[in-house]
Amino acid sequence: MTALRTRASLRPAGFDELGLRRAISDRMLPFLVGAMAFLAALAVAGWVGAASLAHHWQQGAGSALTVQVPRAREAAAQGGGARLDRVLAQLLATPGVASARPLSDDELGDLLRPWLGSGAERLAIPLPAVIAVRLKDSSVETERLALRLDEIAPGTLVESHGVWIRRLTTLARSLQACAGLTLVLVAAVAATVIAVATRAGLSARREAIEIVHGLGATDGYIAARFAGRATLRAATGGTIGAMLALPMLLGLANLAAPFSGAASQEGSATNPVAALPAALWLTLISLPAAAAAIGSLTAQATVRRWLRRLP
Repeated sequence: MTALRTRASLRPAGFDELGLRRAISDRMLPFLVGAMAFLAALAVAGWVGAASLAHHWQQGAGSALTVQVPRAREAAAQGGGARLDRVLAQLLATPGVASARPLSDDELGDLLRPWLGSGAERLAIPLPAVIAVRLKDSSVETERLALRLDEIAPGTLVESHGVWIRRLTTLARSLQACAGLTLVLVAAVAATVIAVATRAGLSARREAIEIVHGLGATDGYIAARFAGRATLRAATGGTIGAMLALPMLLGLANLAAPFSGAASQEGSATNPVAALPAALWLTLISLPAAAAAIGSLTAQATVRRWLRRLP
């Protein structure tokens, strides 16, 4: 061991005693890892995008109610105006209600036109008054509110978007689960590719490894030499994958900006780069480091396992 350390201290800097630079088994490794890093970036983008859009839609749909007051458009002598006024007063007095506004005839016509055509305004059917309600938060109990409004004006209907919110939440969680599973599979495939390339390098340099090992080189020393090369090539592949994913993620982020809020839409109009969420920027920056970590750990484990089988 002392002799080996003496030789190690006297050898030239960068001396390749295992001949790893002449190995061709891992020449394609950066490109394969780059492809895996590209897919990983897309998987994380799917995760972040599903969470962001679901949160935005839940905020919009969860803070809105539609109240229908039947017979509120009849003559005032029949109590129509009083019914609408009582419902509006009760809504505005309810804690958690930000605003309550009855829709005008033109707005009702716009809502009915896609189903009834341009003659919706001339229908002889008595239409209920429709009140658009905005909530400050989701703590308002819509069922109790519906009962109170029905007592004030019998027949009043309160329509919330709870069913659609639950469906959106389920869809978002399903997409996130798929993205997470894809990310795990990509990492597993990348580790498998690195392990195969490392084993091919070990087989190609078997004689040199046996000689160095016989002279006293430890398993940790040999594993570190292979791990260093695998780490560098995996980090290069992660960088390539991040660079390839950046323009695609920017394009997808700008396409999704109109659905994720006015602020994001305005920012993307003036600066397309600003549309990319901070989480995705962090992901792109972390891809080379993550690929390098997978390369180092996989190469270390593969080499140590191979060395233990030597006679």
